Amino acid sequence: MDYILDVLPRLLSGAGVTIQVFCMVLVLSLPLGAVVAFLMRIHFPPLRWLLNLYVLIMRGTPLLLQLIFIYYVLPTIGVTFDRMPAVIIAFTLNYAAYFSEIFRGGIDAIPEGQYEAAKVLKFTHLQTIRYIILPQVVKIVLPSVFNEVINLVKDTSLVYILGVGDLLQVSKTAANRDASLAPMFIAGAIYLIMIGITTLGSKWIEKKFDYYK
Repeated sequence: MDYILDVLPRLLSGAGVTIQVFCMVLVLSLPLGAVVAFLMRIHFPPLRWLLNLYVLIMRGTPLLLQLIFIYYVLPTIGVTFDRMPAVIIAFTLNYAAYFSEIFRGGIDAIPEGQYEAAKVLKFTHLQTIRYIILPQVVKIVLPSVFNEVINLVKDTSLVYILGVGDLLQVSKTAANRDASLAPMFIAGAIYLIMIGITTLGSKWIEKKFDYYK
């Protein structure tokens, strides 16, 4: 018990970095994914081709490889990022691609008649998206979005590859130093708590959108 109390503050400090990465990526990738999904509906082939290529690359290559590319490969052509910005950029681009596909599926589920009705009511394109399409899309995609959000909690452990002092990095350092697996088990428990809180929050938010049924 004394050992747990000794190592816990350092693990919680690492968990703080994990939560920071999680929040920043979520705040950036969700709106970016929604924007990409709506831009894909624009009838301009070069734009749609570029967006589809972006989604294909982000979803078709491992996030770990994307982290390595941004932090280690881009500097060879003069584009350099510090560790944390590299992490945020890689995670945001990756998760925005996944969110864009989720939002695209939600948008495609909206009947075309609703777009026609919006035109009859003299709604602008932005008003149609804001007041008619987006509220319904959010309701449709919430379960899939929250599945990705839970994956994001777990994927934040990949930041250790760039030497960022997150929960996993701190627990591995403590385990190697003390020749004990206890820090790893404690880190696993902290991840479970974070995922549990995220799951409860997702259920609460889904209930708030029940009025769209």
